[in-house]
Amino acid sequence: MSAHGKSKRPAPDQLFVDIAKYVTRKTVGTRAAYLTARYCLMDAISCALDALDSPECMSLVGPLVPGATMKGGARVPGTRLELDPVAAAFNTGCLIRWLDFNDTWWAGGHPSDNYSAILSVADYVSRARIAARQKPLSMVEALTAAIQAYEIQGVLAMGTDFDDIGLDHVMLIKMASAAVCTRLLGGSVAQIVSAVSNAVIEGGTLVTYRKSPNSGPRKSWAAGDATSRAVRLALLALRGEIGYPTALSVKTWGFNDVLNRGEPLKVPRAFGSYVIENIRYKIAFPAQRHAQTGAECAVRLHPKVQGRVNDIEKIVVHTHKVTLSKICATGPLNTAAARDHSLQYIIAVGLIFGDITGTSYEDEFAADPRIDQVRGKMKVVEDPRYTHGFNSADRSDANSVQVFFKDGTKTERLEILYLLGDPKRRKEGLPLLERKFKNSLARRFSPARQRMIWNMVSNQSRLEKTPVSDFMSLLVEETAKGARNRSAK
Repeated sequence: MSAHGKSKRPAPDQLFVDIAKYVTRKTVGTRAAYLTARYCLMDAISCALDALDSPECMSLVGPLVPGATMKGGARVPGTRLELDPVAAAFNTGCLIRWLDFNDTWWAGGHPSDNYSAILSVADYVSRARIAARQKPLSMVEALTAAIQAYEIQGVLAMGTDFDDIGLDHVMLIKMASAAVCTRLLGGSVAQIVSAVSNAVIEGGTLVTYRKSPNSGPRKSWAAGDATSRAVRLALLALRGEIGYPTALSVKTWGFNDVLNRGEPLKVPRAFGSYVIENIRYKIAFPAQRHAQTGAECAVRLHPKVQGRVNDIEKIVVHTHKVTLSKICATGPLNTAAARDHSLQYIIAVGLIFGDITGTSYEDEFAADPRIDQVRGKMKVVEDPRYTHGFNSADRSDANSVQVFFKDGTKTERLEILYLLGDPKRRKEGLPLLERKFKNSLARRFSPARQRMIWNMVSNQSRLEKTPVSDFMSLLVEETAKGARNRSAK
């Protein structure tokens, strides 16, 4: 008898089977889905490269145990690190997520976090295949995995409000990445079920670190932690580790009863490519998703407030109910993690400075007394129209800002319904997303390398045919000689 035993096990929960069958498809969705997956890749890489400038983030980058690198392993964008894929997923996940600048989903979560697992595993597999004189994975396979991971995470988020039950949405990242990475490693339907069920067995991470007064930097590495666990579970599945077929539904001991108040994880639509085709980008501001339109209002109103901060009598902000419950944060904001999830702080910075960047949340910047002065004059109220718009099929994410001065004058009530990265603003947003990507490349690479990367990524067909290992090679940090002529932003 094997160590795992030979007793008959129940049939897997249907959700596990549906996920496994979905990710074994070789292609999914429309050409629009693949085009969008390319933009999502550009955006994720841009966020990762920008995060290399954060000392706090870089304190987490590298092998957990000094010297524990892996020759021929997975690369971490913008560095010269070669790590096992589990460690690489954590590193890349930290970089993509750190600045709160990567794409977002209206139901919660940041699906591009999955790219950290996908790129790490695909690079590892490709380099191993090349060493064995086999064909490496191509980038179209990575894009397919991304479409699938976005869909799994996003559709499940639509059906269950994890925040409402006190759990972080990163559990869905773990499930999605475990599924697609098992497939990238060559796993079968049964092995995918094993990996995903083991992700569920681990339960959910408490959302504590995203909520005041405990807000902290873990919210910036939680996704990397989830994807690294997903890669580990995928590798274990390939070694023959069994799954737990009714990890969701089994009475008393399953996820539904233990953590989800007896309710099943709901699947409101069949898995396709809906999520990635409707993804929202954070193009202009690194800030919580519900604050994006408020931030844009504030920056647009800056010219009318500049030089008149001391003359402000009050500021009225209208928003929707979810924003009020999630990021309407008053009182002391003692960490960067608390500040970038405070609607009032974000609007205050936009009004005063006319821009919001990653450094806007750091302690030294936040010490400017004008920020708290302006925050203190802010009144945030619900506009029922905005709540209706957010809850409807329209899925607006509206804010409006109006500034009143002591002399009786006032600005217009500036209203923005959709963030710049919303699908309804694609024509306006995508050129700016490309500029965001180019600016990030310019901070890290020589002009010659920038051209090589751009020529590949800007051409859909060329990118899809490129081996993953070749793509990742272009993102390796250049030597001092190669980067000598690197342009500045």
